[in-house]
Amino acid sequence: MWIVYSLMMFFASVALYLTVRKSLLIKTPSSLTNLAMFAIPLLVYATMGLSTHQSYSISAPHFLLLVIAAVVFAYGGNTLSLKAIDIAPNPGYSLVLSKSYVLFTTIVAVLFLHADLSWRKAVAILVIVGFSGLIMINKKGAKHVKSNRWMLLSFGSFFAWGSLSLTSKYLFNHGLGTIPWLIYLYAIVTACILVANKMRKSSFRNLSKQRWVLLIGTGIFSTLFNLGQFEAIKVAPNVGYVNAINAGSIALVTVLAVILFKDELTKKKAVGILGVTLGLLLLLV
Repeated sequence: MWIVYSLMMFFASVALYLTVRKSLLIKTPSSLTNLAMFAIPLLVYATMGLSTHQSYSISAPHFLLLVIAAVVFAYGGNTLSLKAIDIAPNPGYSLVLSKSYVLFTTIVAVLFLHADLSWRKAVAILVIVGFSGLIMINKKGAKHVKSNRWMLLSFGSFFAWGSLSLTSKYLFNHGLGTIPWLIYLYAIVTACILVANKMRKSSFRNLSKQRWVLLIGTGIFSTLFNLGQFEAIKVAPNVGYVNAINAGSIALVTVLAVILFKDELTKKKAVGILGVTLGLLLLLV
C-alpha cells in the first residue's frame, strides 16, 4: 500500500511544483503561496477529521515533540532552504544538499526504527540521489558569492526535513493517526506563517483571478502531496523509500517544465532524468 500512497505523493509533487513555478512567473507574493500550501490543506484535513472521527489524544511529551517538528523542522526547514537557494552560487547546489536527506532518513530508520533495507533498494536510493544532482545543477544560473553560509543553511534544511520525516514515523508507531498529525502540524505552521509575515486581510486584496486559481491549485496539490507522503511513511518498511520517490519526482518535473515553460533540456539533464527513472524502477519493482 505504501507504493500507492508514494505514487500519489509523486504526481501531486509534480503538479505542486509546476503550479508554484507558474505563480512565481506571474510574481505572486511568495508569502501567499507559502500560506496556501498550509492553510488550504489544514481546512481539508480538519473536514476529513470530522468525518472519520479519529482520535486526537496525544501525550504531553509527544505533543511537545510535534510542536518542535512543526516549528523547527517544517517551518524552520522550509525557511532555511529558501534562504540557501537565494544566496547559493547555484540554486541546484543547495537543492542537491537539501534533498539528500533521503540518505540520512534511510540510515537512521534502520538503526533506530528497525526499518527494512535491502542492498537493491539501497543502490536504488543512491542512484536516485546521484542522478538528481545532474538535473538540479544548472551552470547558467551560477553566480559569485563571498560566503559559504548557504552550505550551512542547506545542511540545516537537510536535517530539518529528515527529522520531520523520522518524527512522523515515530509518532505513527506510537499510535498517532495521519490526519490528527497533519491537522496539528499544519495548524502550527500556518500560525507561524501568519505571524512571521504579519498578514492581514489587505494582503489578499487586488489579487487577479489567475493568482487566486493558482493559489487554490497550490493548496489542493499540497493537500494530496502531504496526505500521500505521510500515509506512505506510516506504512512503508523504511521512510527512506518514500523520500527517495519524492526526490525522484524532479525528473518528471524537468520534462514537463521543458514542455510547459520552454525550459532548456541539456544532455546532462537528459542523463539525469534517465538515471533517476532507472533508480525509481529499481526501488519500486
